[in-house]
Amino acid sequence: MTVLVSISAMLFTVFIFIVVLFQLALALGMPWGSYAMGGKFPGKYPPGMRMGAIVQAIVLLAIASIVLIRSGFFFPAWDSFADKAIWFVVAFSTISTVLNLITRSKWERRIWAPVSVLLLVTSLIVAVG
Repeated sequence: MTVLVSISAMLFTVFIFIVVLFQLALALGMPWGSYAMGGKFPGKYPPGMRMGAIVQAIVLLAIASIVLIRSGFFFPAWDSFADKAIWFVVAFSTISTVLNLITRSKWERRIWAPVSVLLLVTSLIVAVG
């Protein structure tokens, strides 16, 4: 594992953790709906969307785990799984980047598009490293 891969995995994990905290805040009723889902639910999320935010947080934690396994930080026995699953992370990050760039919500574009680009670049570095 190179230093670049290690740094990329750490950056990915820190930023994905920020997104997880944001999703959990939405699930707990923070009035930040304008900053997610294209701003379709301004203010507090309705109950169904709150459950969706919890599911998304869980998926994001799983994605972070794949990056950490692939980069050698933990569960070395799962390396062969992570070698393949990392490409799911790259695809997920690509889709996330595109959606955050084309969203109607200017706040999503300003805040989450740069984060998505960073997640895409760092996941790609971990994938090819």
